Amino acid sequence: MYARTGTPVSTAPGPVLPSRRATRVADDRLPGLESVAPHDEDGVWLHDALLGPYSADIVEYLGLARATGGPVLDLGSGGGRLTVPLARHGFTVEAVDADERSLERLRAWAARGGPRVRERVTTTRADLTALRLRRPYRLALLAGAVISAVPPGVRFGLLREVAGHLAEGGLLAFDFTDHEPSALAERPYRGCTFQVPRFDGVAERVVARQAFDVPGERERVFYRGERLAHGRLWEFAHSTEKWLVRARDVTAELSAAGLRIAERREQPLGQGARSVLLVCQSESDTRHTAIKARELSSHS
Repeated sequence: MYARTGTPVSTAPGPVLPSRRATRVADDRLPGLESVAPHDEDGVWLHDALLGPYSADIVEYLGLARATGGPVLDLGSGGGRLTVPLARHGFTVEAVDADERSLERLRAWAARGGPRVRERVTTTRADLTALRLRRPYRLALLAGAVISAVPPGVRFGLLREVAGHLAEGGLLAFDFTDHEPSALAERPYRGCTFQVPRFDGVAERVVARQAFDVPGERERVFYRGERLAHGRLWEFAHSTEKWLVRARDVTAELSAAGLRIAERREQPLGQGARSVLLVCQSESDTRHTAIKARELSSHS
């Protein structure tokens, strides 16, 4: 999932330059974020740059937490991008991630918020492909397109596991990028360059390349960068792989898992893609609501 190299290539103090073969794209949502975990302290900066464009979704997920209450289950939590803000707003949150270093960052961030924030957060190291939950939740989240990191063959099992642990009135919310197959067939290879914002005196620029395998339902993202620090230039490389998510497939899997889509929000991303946010509830809750409505109607 995450490969790394780090080799000093020059002592020249010149600027860090991107590959001239890469093209800059207008879309500010950078690729591959949900599967990249920071390998070391330097990798944290790239990790945060990849997650940054998605930070606006915190407001949407916070609104759902306010509507449902806690406890909240943050699946694929990473370094706490959602967990810590939710805890700061008074919600009890269980953060689940397979990367221990990310969970360490999360716990350190929560601790800086004081004892009340720290006490509202629990962390669990677990792979989403073999998730086993032990308690009910009012809200379960798969934010930042984390569901793209789950292989299609086990995605239904994850949805069913979460559905079985939603409290009455609870919700599952997740987002993903829905690509038009024709657009992927036309442009299976894409690239962009970006400067990694750092505030420690280090200059860093990255070339990101996406390769879409439509028959295999996969997307591979390769990062190659240069880092200038103390007059020394370093090259590094990272790679990540995720799965293409089809809206129709997810809809069918949700139904089979006993969930219905209560709300759907879409936003065009360009290049034949759209960002989709699904808010789901248990079918049993839907039936319960319908029965209550009929009962009220019969008494009126």
